[in-house]
Amino acid sequence: MKLEIKNVTKKFKEKKAVSQFSMVLEIGQCVGLIGPNGAGKSTLIKIIADILHTDEGEVLLEGKNISKMKREIGYLPQYPNFYEWMTAKETLLFMGQLSGISKKELIKEIPIMLAKVGLSGEENEKVRTFSGGMKQRLGIAQALLHKPAFIVMDEPVSALDPIGRREVLNLIQEIKKETTILLSTHILSDAEEICERFVIIKNGLKIEDTTMIDLISRNSKPVVCVEITPNDKFWIDIVKVLPYVKSAETIGNKVKITLDDIAEHKNKLIQNALENNVDIIRFEMDNNETLEEIFLKLVVGA
Repeated sequence: MKLEIKNVTKKFKEKKAVSQFSMVLEIGQCVGLIGPNGAGKSTLIKIIADILHTDEGEVLLEGKNISKMKREIGYLPQYPNFYEWMTAKETLLFMGQLSGISKKELIKEIPIMLAKVGLSGEENEKVRTFSGGMKQRLGIAQALLHKPAFIVMDEPVSALDPIGRREVLNLIQEIKKETTILLSTHILSDAEEICERFVIIKNGLKIEDTTMIDLISRNSKPVVCVEITPNDKFWIDIVKVLPYVKSAETIGNKVKITLDDIAEHKNKLIQNALENNVDIIRFEMDNNETLEEIFLKLVVGA
């Protein structure tokens, strides 16, 4: 099953929240839609969930307009809105019937779903007694109840405390084994932990669509980090003029050295240090930027 977003544009008055946005989501993927607040993530998620309609473009699932395929989409808003006086079981019964599931089927499926999201034994508790993490897990149960092929999540952990956040992240890790996920977030560590593919959005425009491996490899640098003793700082001046060294940056007793070619020249660098009787405390590769560093470069520098 394939989800296609084709040249989607959405305006609010004169402001374009999403502009000519296109992407394809294949079944079995967990994709992070990442961008700063106000980038257009929530608007795009609501368009995919058929809550908002496009001004231009279309969203297709298996070649059919998303409005005809809503049964195949599960949606978790940033702040799930439940009736606080209902119990967890009553909430899922109510939501499930709205989705067209029979009461008989729901009575069988609800205990299974509550167990799946870690809410066994809480089915008769009022939603108003739930913590933020529990409400979010109930929201995930509601989104999965009709067994959708895809689930879209809008900032699922941004409003949670560290414990609730970890509970929900662990749950998403389990869900992605059997359900395709599109997850919007501005918390980069979460996206890095959960997703294999990243779509970066800025001012409603897609500026990157790649995998973590490709993103890191394209932004990798031939850098080594050498820690030396205070008595060996004289070596830094020697390093700076070596023909295969592009730059050397000093941070305390550490020297961050950029080489022309790390595979070819790292051993030469070690040999030079030994020839100058430099005491190397630590020598390590430092050639990968974090997702956060790459994100800031793309979003702030783009």
